[in-house]
Amino acid sequence: MNFDEFTGTAQHRLELAGTGETLRAIRAALLPLGERLPSGHAADLAASLPIEIKWYMTGGVHEHGQRFDWPEYLTRVSDIEGTDRADAAYHARVVIDLVSEVVPPSDFQQLRDELPGSEGAENWGNLFEVVDAGGWHEHD
Repeated sequence: MNFDEFTGTAQHRLELAGTGETLRAIRAALLPLGERLPSGHAADLAASLPIEIKWYMTGGVHEHGQRFDWPEYLTRVSDIEGTDRADAAYHARVVIDLVSEVVPPSDFQQLRDELPGSEGAENWGNLFEVVDAGGWHEHD
């Protein structure tokens, strides 16, 4: 999938008006993931993404392997995107679902393995809600 296809698909699924808003949502979802993952894992996951999108997880990250939880991830996404936490969570889930369609299953599983689940409601499993529900589907 090339850059235009990736951003166009994301824009459609997120129902955003413009490319700028879409890129901000994509960057907001992927940059904190790049910060959370070890450098090699981020590079593996990003390798199949368009080069302009890949940068958000690799070249745009100053420090890989940071340890933070789902609530902190949402705060970072919300701050980058300039939106509330509910929209940030939804946008991140939709972007991650699109990533799951583009990257090899083994790389996506590596992402899941890197983000620990827990018994509470505020865990990394929230990031995969759209994926786990069978992926994004067109609304009627």
